[in-house]
Amino acid sequence: MQESGFEDEDFGVGISRFDNSNEEWTMNFRYNLDTYTTQMSYKNLDIYKISFNLFLKAHKASFLLPKYELFELGSQLRRSSDSVITNIVEGYGRSVYKNDYIRFLVFSHASNDETINHLDKIIALYPEFSAEFGILKQEYDLLGGKINNYKKWVKENWIENKP
Repeated sequence: MQESGFEDEDFGVGISRFDNSNEEWTMNFRYNLDTYTTQMSYKNLDIYKISFNLFLKAHKASFLLPKYELFELGSQLRRSSDSVITNIVEGYGRSVYKNDYIRFLVFSHASNDETINHLDKIIALYPEFSAEFGILKQEYDLLGGKINNYKKWVKENWIENKP
């Protein structure tokens, strides 16, 4: 029996095809798909990992602001950066429904833009912190592109009613 296969580069899922028996191929495919789906989690998404790390950085950096800004601009920064990651998680929880998933990715992207806007205001108001907050802004700019690219990928490739 000859076996040929491929590995999906984006997900690292090996799927083999048997030339002699469609039944064996189907069984093998289902096994690989079941193994793959049980291992999938929002925690495996690059956008989740990046947004979580950026949330931690933004949260910590917000406490550099003057006391009177801690509950104003600092709080807005903390909430919007938390919203980026929270919408990724909630959307993934609804990923059985493609349109819901896309909707929450849109919310995440919008919260990312809101976070960038808060960072712009902080940089303008407090130039003494422009180095720390400028780096965060660049990282959030990159994250926005990644969220947008992932959202496009979901629109084109996501299969509804996945297990």
